[in-house]
Amino acid sequence: MALSLTGVRSELGQVLAALPMPAAGPHAAVHINLAGQQANTLLHDGHAWQDFPRLLLAGTRRALHSASAAGAASFVHASFAFVRAVEQGARLDEPLASCVAAILQAEALVLSGPLPASVVRLGYLYGPHSADLRAYKTAFGLMRPYWSGDEHAPQHHLHQHDAASALLEAARAGASGKTWYATDGHAASFEAFMDAFAHCVGCTRPLHLPRLSAPLARIIICKEHMQQTALAMPGAAPSPLVPRWRPRFRDHHTGLEQVIQAWQEAG
Repeated sequence: MALSLTGVRSELGQVLAALPMPAAGPHAAVHINLAGQQANTLLHDGHAWQDFPRLLLAGTRRALHSASAAGAASFVHASFAFVRAVEQGARLDEPLASCVAAILQAEALVLSGPLPASVVRLGYLYGPHSADLRAYKTAFGLMRPYWSGDEHAPQHHLHQHDAASALLEAARAGASGKTWYATDGHAASFEAFMDAFAHCVGCTRPLHLPRLSAPLARIIICKEHMQQTALAMPGAAPSPLVPRWRPRFRDHHTGLEQVIQAWQEAG
């Protein structure tokens, strides 16, 4: 399969570029668009959402133009699983509401664009390539508290390697005008996720910033991050999944174990 990427320098792009390509099939020239995926994680305290609507839409338009000019047979667009909550009735305030509007607009651009296309909505990304996760490791070593959000608001997560394999499977499946999902299928709150990671790196009692500190916390934590950690996903795993794809890491516990192991092996 001949594969071209928009966003190859991103963390997910580096993971995807390192994977072996599936055997060539009827859709041998495929373009995968990762524009905006640097924001698709709960690990950056919201800073990656700054100017996001403009950057996502501009990047997606460039990706469509480049793929068409290069003669790609189909187009796979990496999107965001959390927008499912909004489609099922969750209400959002600004500034995250504008980000969601841009995500849905980008999906519409792709599906109505010049190439046969599909959309893959990915869970919140994490993995051994995550610089933000390494920063949390350092913060936990210094016993710094973090904004944990609503402990009763489960979110969908996805290991970076599973995200990359899902996009490759979508590319192999061929464009169908479909919207698919790729998550680990076991929703967990940001607090549960980060406390599990803290335990993995030896911090047995991670500290949480109290919710009453929100006005002061916004000096260093963007409002988008606070909104996302309070946005509860629907209980059932989102579907349909990418055809022939299943996550290698069935939940964040097994995924985080792999992260620690990969870091140890890398020294």
